[in-house]
Amino acid sequence: MATAAQWIQGARLRTLPAAIAPVLIGTAAAYEMDSFLLPNAILAALVALLLQVGVNFANDYSDGIRGTDDDRVGPLRLVGSGAAKPEHVKWAAFGTFALAMVFGLVLVFLTQAWWLILVGLGCVMAAWGYTGGKNPYGYMGLGDLFVFVFFGLVATLGTTYTQAGHINLSSVIGAIGTGLIATALLMANNVRDIPTDMQAGKKTLAVRLGDKHARESYVLMLAVAILLVVILAPARPWILIVLLLIPACLMPAWLMINGRKRKSLIPVLKQTGLINLGYSVLFSLGLILSHGF
Repeated sequence: MATAAQWIQGARLRTLPAAIAPVLIGTAAAYEMDSFLLPNAILAALVALLLQVGVNFANDYSDGIRGTDDDRVGPLRLVGSGAAKPEHVKWAAFGTFALAMVFGLVLVFLTQAWWLILVGLGCVMAAWGYTGGKNPYGYMGLGDLFVFVFFGLVATLGTTYTQAGHINLSSVIGAIGTGLIATALLMANNVRDIPTDMQAGKKTLAVRLGDKHARESYVLMLAVAILLVVILAPARPWILIVLLLIPACLMPAWLMINGRKRKSLIPVLKQTGLINLGYSVLFSLGLILSHGF
């Protein structure tokens, strides 16, 4: 039976910045439109965090029963390591998804935007379908696209909409930026796992691109995410503080290009998560400071 510490490891808390980042940006965009609502922001954050943890447990379960994690380099996997029974991990995923849906329903009730229920169901289906079911899209190279859409566009724009009732250019640029960084995080993870994923028949985008091009795509995604803020600079000059992240991107970018050993890529995951969090904080601060400029 897995210990509490192992369950916490299985929840993969290092991935949580990818969940909170779009909520910060979406909330700052709502503030820019004088529509900041703290209760809605808190609910959006809870939904995003719980969905992320649910995805992590779901992936642990699905990859574990397929044998994808049998020879994995990196953090503990509950099923793959034998620390927890597959059924227990599956129900942990379902329970987390259910809790996310409860908070989501409260948010829908507050906004009266009932169509968001369909968006929430889509999020849960996408979370499970990444590695679960008979034809998981993560095994077909579509995981990166879904991460960009759901952890970038949907999470950010949804947060803004549930507070302001509409979106603006800031929320769109921020959604693209944080979505690209979240996708870069997945790419770093999948580059590390290329050998084992190929053996398991898991054709991630990293596997399809090949080692060299997959590593280069990571750097490109970070660069585009950060440089996109220039579009907002004429009307929001403080947004350029996001460029302060460039030095923080140099080390993980160097490791991705030059780190030949798979274990050397493990720090990139943590660093990319922190970059995403830093991006969201600086982006949000830039919008707040520029408000009424």
